[in-house]
Amino acid sequence: MFQDQLQKFGLTKTQSAVMDCLFEHGQMKAADVAKLANHPRGVAYKALEELLALGLVEKMEKEKEVAKWRATHPRNLEKILENKEAELNQDKKTFEDTLPSLISSYNITLNKPGVKFYEGGSGMRKILDDTLTSQTEILLFINTNTLQEDGEFKTINAEYKLKRKYKGIKKRILRAGKKPEMTFGTSDDKYDAITEIRYLNDLIDPFKSIVQIYDAKISYQIFDKGNTISILVEDRNIYEMNKAWFEALWKIATS
Repeated sequence: MFQDQLQKFGLTKTQSAVMDCLFEHGQMKAADVAKLANHPRGVAYKALEELLALGLVEKMEKEKEVAKWRATHPRNLEKILENKEAELNQDKKTFEDTLPSLISSYNITLNKPGVKFYEGGSGMRKILDDTLTSQTEILLFINTNTLQEDGEFKTINAEYKLKRKYKGIKKRILRAGKKPEMTFGTSDDKYDAITEIRYLNDLIDPFKSIVQIYDAKISYQIFDKGNTISILVEDRNIYEMNKAWFEALWKIATS
């Protein structure tokens, strides 16, 4: 009667047949369930025990009597759907964590750059979170002074710094402009241990963008007139080229 629907909820074929019998006939002995469900008694009993563990059936036992089984309220089936949803969310997270590496490997094999575009704060977070999967140190080129005016950047970047510190991912930062005479906030030994900063004084005109070089990828984040555009490029050759100019600038920068 309800076997197809019960299987869609996440029950096995045998569990669905057993539940269907209990919904239709009410309280029953395991032997009767097996007979009506057309399954060997051992198979039916195993399904009953599994359903008991799921909270979908109850076992009534009286002294000197054969135990009987009955279905619990159908509302309990909702827990199965909630468990499926939780598993799906976990699978999705695993997929999102693995996807960058898969794409990188795929593009390198085909020698074909992969390019993604994102907009707004959510796109900024996607790009920053992607760097947290890096197997290499991150090389960052930024003009901090001009970006201090962007409130959304400051908020998201503060969150990102905490995540990077927690993961222990190293980063070298090139900042355009003079080194500030004093820094804000308190010293953080854990953050300082994974972060090295150098300055490029007045060699470069102000710009409102970020370049991050890591793990055979380049990410660009552009802030212009209230709009944020994030670009992710996955290509070994482009990565090596950008890494080369970063290293050249790093040598002439001051600490």
